[in-house]
Amino acid sequence: MRVLLIGANGYIGRFVADRLLADPAVQLTALGRGDDADVRFDLASGSPGALTRFLDAVHPGVVVNCAGATRGGARELARHNTVAVATVCEALRRSGCGARLVQIGCGSEYGPSQPGSSTAEDAVPRPGGPYGVSKLAATELVLGSGLDAVVLRVFSPAGPGTPAGSPLGRLAEAMRRAMQSGDGELKLGGLGVQRDFVDVRDVARAVHAASLSAAQGVINIGSGRAVRLRDAAAVLARVAGYGGALHELDGPPGGLRASIGHPRSESDHAAPVAFPYPDGCGSWQQADVRTARDRLGWRPRINLEESLADIWMEAACRI
Repeated sequence: MRVLLIGANGYIGRFVADRLLADPAVQLTALGRGDDADVRFDLASGSPGALTRFLDAVHPGVVVNCAGATRGGARELARHNTVAVATVCEALRRSGCGARLVQIGCGSEYGPSQPGSSTAEDAVPRPGGPYGVSKLAATELVLGSGLDAVVLRVFSPAGPGTPAGSPLGRLAEAMRRAMQSGDGELKLGGLGVQRDFVDVRDVARAVHAASLSAAQGVINIGSGRAVRLRDAAAVLARVAGYGGALHELDGPPGGLRASIGHPRSESDHAAPVAFPYPDGCGSWQQADVRTARDRLGWRPRINLEESLADIWMEAACRI
């Protein structure tokens, strides 16, 4: 099976590439903007006609699109997340390759949900920010294209390679700096939100399974369990061996200090570090992952502690 992978150098794309290359039945071709791609092509500015000619030449059986942007203004996000997907869909419609499309969506497409609930694929999407809007528009383009296609709505990916600018990446970096400077207290904000973290290697497994399946439509990819960010911070402190105290800035009146190890001394002074969750999903998000189990035969295997240990391993290398 020949697979064309778009966005192989991105956070998710790198692990998808590794997973596909481990399958001896897969012949992988990487398309992207970087010099190390097999074929250089910018989806945001390239024409559908040019991509069609390439598809007809390579004749893939599956196209996996992991490309996209997570930051930037509304125009930039629309260009990389929506216009780029329109290019892929139009090229596939014009091409005679008949390839299946596996599109990487995101949980931000749903927007805020009721605390305690699990969001299923039939929930009405109400994205709370431009990123979610741009990804939802891409999903609608895929679903309305008439192609053999599936959209994997990935919730909050974690694990090795986690971007330094993400909430978990910034948390690990703040802890690294605190340990390096000997700070006995780490002041953190934004720890009250709860998110469904799923290891990026499990996401790659889901992409592989979707490539081989006949499933269409939208499928959620998550752990099925919301975790409070303050609990993730406590686990990260444990695996890092950080013996200071976490001081939560957005807790109850007067502040809530979750002590880990020994309490801070009054002489310790650490600058506050805020960790807003800019995904537009409010205080709670948890995936209903039954469809992934039933239609892909997929379940998450890697727990959050292992994901956080790998995040910390990379941060610790900078000490």
